[in-house]
Amino acid sequence: MPHLEFWFEFGSTYTYPAAMRIAPLAEAAGVAVDWKPFLLGPIFRDLGWSDSPFNLQPAKGRYMWRDLERTCAALSIPFVRPAKFPRNGLLAARVACWFDSEPWMAEFAQAVFRANFAEDREISDPEVVLACLNGLGLDGPRLLAQAQTDESKAKLRAQTERAKNLGIFGAPTFLVGEEMFWGNDRLEQALAWAKSG
Repeated sequence: MPHLEFWFEFGSTYTYPAAMRIAPLAEAAGVAVDWKPFLLGPIFRDLGWSDSPFNLQPAKGRYMWRDLERTCAALSIPFVRPAKFPRNGLLAARVACWFDSEPWMAEFAQAVFRANFAEDREISDPEVVLACLNGLGLDGPRLLAQAQTDESKAKLRAQTERAKNLGIFGAPTFLVGEEMFWGNDRLEQALAWAKSG
């Protein structure tokens, strides 16, 4: 089965609709998805940015929020503009990275994205991340503790460094081999490329 790597960041606006729709589209295309959490902050800092470009460029930010509203409405995905942007997804990313091979990881990621972009909840709060795990019927406290070990922290740092080395500069990014597709609106193209071999 062909594979596609889905590089995502929990604070990223356009990753939200991609995360909520990738599974059924990939299944229909016969493409396996490898979910790859990483952090955009270190990448932005390397570019000399102290904040999201959507905050640094107000006109671009205004457009993005309205565009995201339209996109989510067209896809029937619930959306509430977060009171804080970008939110710190470090803890959730550690969970997703450490448990990236678990069958529930994609559902966990979607739960975190819903918390941030549909429920306006503070995803940096351990209780919110815990609720996302518990809501899947998992042993949230145990998993959260494992995700905060030194080994887990190192794994996410290494994954973010790998994203840099791959030339990833934003999220969502889809990789099919060395072929890169950036943005929610490139998901179908990435899946078609993967399917075509």
